[in-house]
Amino acid sequence: MKRLAIFLYGLASYAVFFATFLYAMAFVGNLPLVPRTIDGEPLLPFANALVIDVLLLTVFAVQHSVMARPAFKALWTRIIPAAAERSTYVLFSSLALIALFHFWQPLGGMVWGIENRSGRLLLNAGFGFGWALVLYSTFLINHFDLFGLRQVWLQLLGRPYTALPFKTPGAYKLVRHPLYLGWFFAFWCTPEMSATHLLFALATSAYILLAIVFEEHDLMRAHPEYRGYRQQVPMLLPRLRGKRKAQELEEAA
Repeated sequence: MKRLAIFLYGLASYAVFFATFLYAMAFVGNLPLVPRTIDGEPLLPFANALVIDVLLLTVFAVQHSVMARPAFKALWTRIIPAAAERSTYVLFSSLALIALFHFWQPLGGMVWGIENRSGRLLLNAGFGFGWALVLYSTFLINHFDLFGLRQVWLQLLGRPYTALPFKTPGAYKLVRHPLYLGWFFAFWCTPEMSATHLLFALATSAYILLAIVFEEHDLMRAHPEYRGYRQQVPMLLPRLRGKRKAQELEEAA
């Protein structure tokens, strides 16, 4: 029963994540599919709204970073089953985003507005490409392990968890962080950049760049070969020679 309960918990956490992911697309893209989006009529004075939005972004960043640290995981798994650790991280991240969606306050003001039809199509295409790249990248590195499903499935079968080997499939031969590159497209490609959207894009971009520093430090400790990969393949902007060098590095490993 305990194994089944952990498995169902993992499924429920994933379901919350996936619903949150879909909502996030509509939220950031101002799609009329959800009750609240990133833009709208300001309901509070600018300073009050700004403080609330910054606090919401900070809560998400702290939760997302602290719970991802190896030291926190070691402490956390004394309280919860190790198989449920990733699912719990995914659930808490989703809840932090849900809180952000619910309490987010529009600031008003417009930074840019593209009226040209071709320009709008190009930016909307970039927005869609970004979300597709994010999802595609998760499957390249094992989507089900990243979001905790593999862990709870293995414990349901009574099998020990084995860490994934270091690999550089697909887009990872071009850049080290295609998933984060996708977020940049998703957050910055918009034909109408409001002050609210700009705050969100700037804060999340700064967080991503900081997160890469910590993530790569952990990856170099867990996978010694990552250091060579890091020297050969660019972080976010691809170059023509990156794919060939990364492929040679993978074949040599």
